Amino acid sequence: MKLIKVRVQNYRSIEDSGEFEIGDLTCLVGKNEAGKTALLSAIRGFRPSQDFEFDETIDYPRRFSTKFDDRHHDGTAEVIRTWWRLEKADIEAVEKHFGPGVINTDVFDAHMGFRYDGDKRIWNIGTDSEKALAYLVTKNSLDATERNVLNGIKDGPSADKALSSLSERTPKQESLLQEIKKCRGSRLDLAIIDILAARQPKFFFTSHFERMSGMVAIQKLQQDKENNTVSIGDKIFLDFLEYAGTTLEELLNADRREALKATCEAASNEITEEIFQFWSQNNALEVVIEIDTGKPKDPPPFNTGMVADIRIRNTNHKATLPLSERSAGFVWFFSFLAQFKQLKKTPGNRNAVVLLDEPGLTLHGKAQGDLLRYIVERLLPDHQVIFTTHSPFMVPMDRLADVRIVEDVIVEQKGKRPEIKGTKVRSDVLEVDGDTLFPLQGALGYEVTQSLFIGTNTWLVEGPSDILYLQVLSQALIKRKREGIDKKWTLCPSGGIDKIAPFVRLFGGNGINVVVLSDIANGDKTKIENLKRANILKAGHFYTCADFTDQSESDVEDLFEPELFIKMLNNAYALPKLNAITLKALKEVDSTPRLVKRVEELFKLMPPSISEFDHFGTARWLLENPSILDSDSPSVNATLDRFEKLFKTFNALIR
Repeated sequence: MKLIKVRVQNYRSIEDSGEFEIGDLTCLVGKNEAGKTALLSAIRGFRPSQDFEFDETIDYPRRFSTKFDDRHHDGTAEVIRTWWRLEKADIEAVEKHFGPGVINTDVFDAHMGFRYDGDKRIWNIGTDSEKALAYLVTKNSLDATERNVLNGIKDGPSADKALSSLSERTPKQESLLQEIKKCRGSRLDLAIIDILAARQPKFFFTSHFERMSGMVAIQKLQQDKENNTVSIGDKIFLDFLEYAGTTLEELLNADRREALKATCEAASNEITEEIFQFWSQNNALEVVIEIDTGKPKDPPPFNTGMVADIRIRNTNHKATLPLSERSAGFVWFFSFLAQFKQLKKTPGNRNAVVLLDEPGLTLHGKAQGDLLRYIVERLLPDHQVIFTTHSPFMVPMDRLADVRIVEDVIVEQKGKRPEIKGTKVRSDVLEVDGDTLFPLQGALGYEVTQSLFIGTNTWLVEGPSDILYLQVLSQALIKRKREGIDKKWTLCPSGGIDKIAPFVRLFGGNGINVVVLSDIANGDKTKIENLKRANILKAGHFYTCADFTDQSESDVEDLFEPELFIKMLNNAYALPKLNAITLKALKEVDSTPRLVKRVEELFKLMPPSISEFDHFGTARWLLENPSILDSDSPSVNATLDRFEKLFKTFNALIR
């Protein structure tokens, strides 16, 4: 079954988070102290895979701690409500015991919180006990006479009572009775819930603070384990041992240290191989496990008994260092993999929902990208993942629909005390403040920058409208089986001639092939000559629109035949007949050869009710109405010929 929605209430800073959807991957973005960790902690408490339970004294919102009874008249406070979607295998598991049609829906909700009876989870799921009972009767082959005692009975407890009241029961009646008694409280609906509960995923939680101990005193760890005082770092070491196929007891009772060392090294080698498929920071590292006896001059408790020492060897520098002295980011990554590998081996946790609190917080930005890739490629095939972050590098830009915004909402009221609404979760980023939105803004900026790095063949144009014109005309040509823009090109707006030189100097060293299509006016000719003399572009990689229009000055709009551009313009601005632009008016308004400059002059004469002219308006209209290029009119054909000549010229420059 899959978790599809969550709502958290009455927990730490959360009065009511509101319902929010959960997908295969869910990224909770928010600034520090917004309540992200509290959200994960509340979700974890629903069905934890590790030792964890709600503590009313600590976890119930402090500002309401004296008002519990006033706020919760039934004596309970809901903390976590979850919604789940049953999969085919879940329904089949129930129908195997109680027959088809005993579950009325494939979506249900379950909740729990403070002062719930025995901390139990309350399920709201549609079941049909009457159908289930009828199936059991048929399954046990009761004949008409044997069924008489069950006439009018529709549930398990009533059937139990009726059958138990018989002084004598046939073998078939006894078999049915025992099957009913196996159900919790003889209730068939609870038996159905118990089957599904056993299949319900648990929640595995880890945070960036949880790192494996680099050195472990085995005897002390054994004592801590017996006293239930094992530290987080040592718990992860125990996970690593279990993943390696050994235990503390085996280490303590080993008569062949070499065999144990080989087992640990085999496990560490596998995790190391896994790390370096995703760790791009340094691939010259190896994990080494050393098991030895403590030395007298070592600090306690490592001066006696057996000591396990996890070290990292740098093959470039031919040296090893304790795991604890490596970067915090690498130690966390290794620790997380050790936990996750063991999770995969543990029955009951194989389909766990993985909760990651600020994962990779100490990692370099590029390494955070590696971690995000690991989550998508390794975790998502078998697990749903919910993680929190305030780092732009951990925002999945290709899955923005999976991002939820976490904000501690405080409404300021003039002359009054602020209204505290607590932590809220939203999917609409437009409703949050700038600080909360910053990780998304940073991620978007980084994504745009990265696209410049990875575009091996980058075609610079002046602005966004140029990109729209080129793309729409390319599609029109390709539709006619003619040459459009080669897919190897990455189109990028430069912002004008003045921005071209800084762009090429900044990114040209990354081995990208840069070409330029620039507008040109009288004042730009000197700038263009300076660019060419500076040799920052390869010879023949700089073109102006004038090279394709036979004009001394040109913008990309001049590649269109004037009749076609006028038609696009009148439609884009919905110009009434009285104010419609004509070819005659366009020619008479100004002597400049540049089409857009003449259009700008005409728009100055328009009444105030007409929108101001901008370069993007007509380009956007063309994007929404590309069918205007489907005709075989002279103006369309001449325009297509001109753009095809441009595309052929630039496609020949692909490296």
